[in-house]
Amino acid sequence: EEAFRHWDEDGAVPGNCAKCHTDTGLPMFLAEGVNISQPIANGFQCTTCHNDLQEFTRYEVTEVTFPSGAKIDSGDPDSNLCLNCHQGRESTVSVNRLIGDAPGDEVSDALRFLNVHYFAAGATRYGTEVKGAYEYDGKEYFGFFEHARAADQCAECHGAHSLEVDIEACADCHDDIEIESLEDLQNIRYYFDDWDGDGDTEEGIAGEIATPQEMPYAAIHDYATNTAGAAIAYDSHAYPYFFNDLNGNGEVDEDEADRANGFNTWTPNLLRAAYNYQYSSKDPGAFAHNGQYIVQTLFDSLEALGADVSAMIRP
Repeated sequence: EEAFRHWDEDGAVPGNCAKCHTDTGLPMFLAEGVNISQPIANGFQCTTCHNDLQEFTRYEVTEVTFPSGAKIDSGDPDSNLCLNCHQGRESTVSVNRLIGDAPGDEVSDALRFLNVHYFAAGATRYGTEVKGAYEYDGKEYFGFFEHARAADQCAECHGAHSLEVDIEACADCHDDIEIESLEDLQNIRYYFDDWDGDGDTEEGIAGEIATPQEMPYAAIHDYATNTAGAAIAYDSHAYPYFFNDLNGNGEVDEDEADRANGFNTWTPNLLRAAYNYQYSSKDPGAFAHNGQYIVQTLFDSLEALGADVSAMIRP
C-alpha cells in the first residue's frame, strides 16, 4: 500500500499506469495510442492479450515505442506485445531531460528521483538500442543480447500465461551445471572475466552482477553524506525508495519510510547512480537478459561517484 500512494486517491489508476495495470488498458492503448484512468483490475483478463476469444488470436503488434523514443520490432508480434509493458517508464533520455545542464556535483532543487518501474526486461535485453538504464557520455554500451536461437523470444523462456521461467529449457543448453530450480539459474556462467574483481571466476553471471550492485549502495551513501551533505537510505518496497536517513544508521526505519521524508538533496551524479542502482535491482533476471549491459552501467555509476573500480573489469 505504501508503494502505491502515488496512485489517485479515489483508487483509480492514473492514465500512464492504466496501459498495463487494468484488464482493458493495453488493448485500449494499442487501439487508440492513449489511456484514461480506469478502476484497478483484479489480475489480467484473457482480453488483455487476446483480440478474439473464440480463436484466441493475439493482438498484432508490429512495433514498440520505448520511453527513450526508440522504436523496436523484435521480429515476433507476441514478443512485441510483451515489450509494451516490460520496457520500464524512464530512460537515459528522461534522466538527461530532468538534469539539463546542472553541474554534476551540485545539489539542485529541480531534481527528483526517477523510478524506471519494475521488470523492465525488454529494455535490459535491448541495451543501448533503447537506453533503459542510464548511459554516461563518452561510454560505449552493449546493445541487444541475442541469447540463443532457441531462446531469443520472450515466450521461448517464459510461460505465456504463468510467466514462469522454463527451467528445463535452460538446463538443456546449460548442461555444464546442475539446474533443478530457479535459484540454480544464477549459477549459469557464459563469460569468464572477473568483472566484479572478487577473484571468483566460477560464480554465475548473477554473482558477477551482485557485487557491483552492493558497491553502488555504499558509494551512494558515502557520496550523499560527503558531497551532497545529506544522509540517504534505500527501501526497495516503499515509494519513492530513497529516503532521508534521519538517524544515520544506513537503513530505512519504519518512521522514515514516508513519502514526505523522500530524499530530495540530489546532485546529477547522485541521481544517475541511484537510477542505475534501482534499475538493476528491479530486473531480477538481468543476468539472463543482458548481464554485460547491467555491469557496464553499474561500473560507470561507481566511477562517476569516485569509487575505486581498479580491481574490476568493465565488460
